[in-house]
Amino acid sequence: MSKIVAKALLDTGAVFLRPDEPFIWASGIKSPIYCDNRLTLSCPDARHTIENGLVETVRSRYPECEVLMGTSTAGIAHAAIAAWIMNLPMGYVRGGAKDHGRGNRIEGKLEPGQKVVVVEDLISTGGSVIEVVEALREAGGVVLGIASIFTYGMKKGLDRLKDAEVINHSLTDFDELALVASAEGYISPADVERLMRFRDNPSDESWITKGEGV
Repeated sequence: MSKIVAKALLDTGAVFLRPDEPFIWASGIKSPIYCDNRLTLSCPDARHTIENGLVETVRSRYPECEVLMGTSTAGIAHAAIAAWIMNLPMGYVRGGAKDHGRGNRIEGKLEPGQKVVVVEDLISTGGSVIEVVEALREAGGVVLGIASIFTYGMKKGLDRLKDAEVINHSLTDFDELALVASAEGYISPADVERLMRFRDNPSDESWITKGEGV
C-alpha cells in the first residue's frame, strides 16, 4: 500500500520533487519537495486508492473509532469521503474559532467521550495537527490517533507527536516516496541520499550541493 500510494501522489503531481531547484517554505527553508494532496481529489484513481487506504487504516488501527474529524482545510474532503464509506459521523476542526455566529472551532457534532480519529493529509513538524487534537480533547473527545496520507518523518514532528501522546499512521512517507520516485525516474538514484539528508535536518542546506565537498 505504501508504494502504491507514493506512486499515486507522484503521478498526480500532488507530491513533486525538485532537488536541483528547491522550493522555499514560508519559514525560508529550502526544500526539494512540494506537497498538495488536495490534487488527488481531482484524480478518481488516486482518490479511490487513498480513501480506501484511509478506511483500512481506521478499521485496522483504530477499530473503536466512532467519528472522523478532518483538519482544516485539506483533511476535510478526505475525512468526508472516508466517513461516507464507513457510515460514520464526520466533522472538522477549524484553524481557529469563528469570530461570528456561535464561534465554533469544531464543526459537526462531537459528544463528550466519543472516540475520534483525526484525518490529516500531510504531517511535517506536527504543530497544526496537534492543535487539532488538543481542541478535540478540550471538547471532551477521546482521540484515538491520526490517519494521514503522507508524513515527512522529520525528527521534530515525531518528537512533537510523542510528547503530545498522539499516535499517527500514514499511508506512505518521505522515505518510501524517495525510493519510488527514483525507481520511476522522477529523480536520479543519487538524489535519494540528498533527500534523506534534507529529511534528517531541513535547516542544513548541504544536501543542495549534490554531495560535492560533503
